[in-house]
Amino acid sequence: MAATARKKSPTPARRAQRPDGDATRLHLIETAGKVFAERGLAEATSKEICERAGVPLASVNYHFGSRDGLYEAVLIAAHQQLIGLEEMMALVEHIDDAEAKLRSVLTHFVRFATNANAPWGFRVVLREIMTPSAAMPALIEKAVRPKAQFMRGLVSEVMGLPPEHPSAQRGVVFALLPCLAIMVIPKEIPAKLLPALKETDALAEELMCYVMAGLAAMASAQKAAANPSRSPARPARREKA
Repeated sequence: MAATARKKSPTPARRAQRPDGDATRLHLIETAGKVFAERGLAEATSKEICERAGVPLASVNYHFGSRDGLYEAVLIAAHQQLIGLEEMMALVEHIDDAEAKLRSVLTHFVRFATNANAPWGFRVVLREIMTPSAAMPALIEKAVRPKAQFMRGLVSEVMGLPPEHPSAQRGVVFALLPCLAIMVIPKEIPAKLLPALKETDALAEELMCYVMAGLAAMASAQKAAANPSRSPARPARREKA
């Protein structure tokens, strides 16, 4: 006799997230961000996070699946604190000149990097840069990649090269590396050794001189390589007597 087929139980509908649940999730991210900033990923515990947030210990697993899931959400939120894609787009929305667009974005980075009262996201991202975790791939895909594409378009516009051009891609790195260096430099350096670094407006202005000169030289070299016939002839070397 053929076995009677079992009827599959209908998959229960997923419960809609309650407004107070959304608030708890955001509160956990904010609280956990401060704990991760203070202690780092290895030392921060779900117990401490939930105690400081005033929520049950099960809240971490309920909202994020695990402490690692919570850290991933915190890391993405931290990167948004530095600058969000929407904020980057708003900075250049009413600017037509490519160099002025890049100036606006880099000036924002410099001001954030020199802010003595930077939010917890700064320290979380800094810890992740210094000691990458398993959440780094998620951070790249969900937060870094869209901004990198935006910056590549901006830098390529300044250089007059296609966004996919290798020099345009390297130009993004060269434009942002000084900002990252300012972020990670110990605060004692400006206070005791290089006090001029605290002059934010002058720092941003001279950074732009540095970056724009470098991008212009890179672009000029690429255009000369693509059109060697238009490159000015080098004078012949004179033999020593």
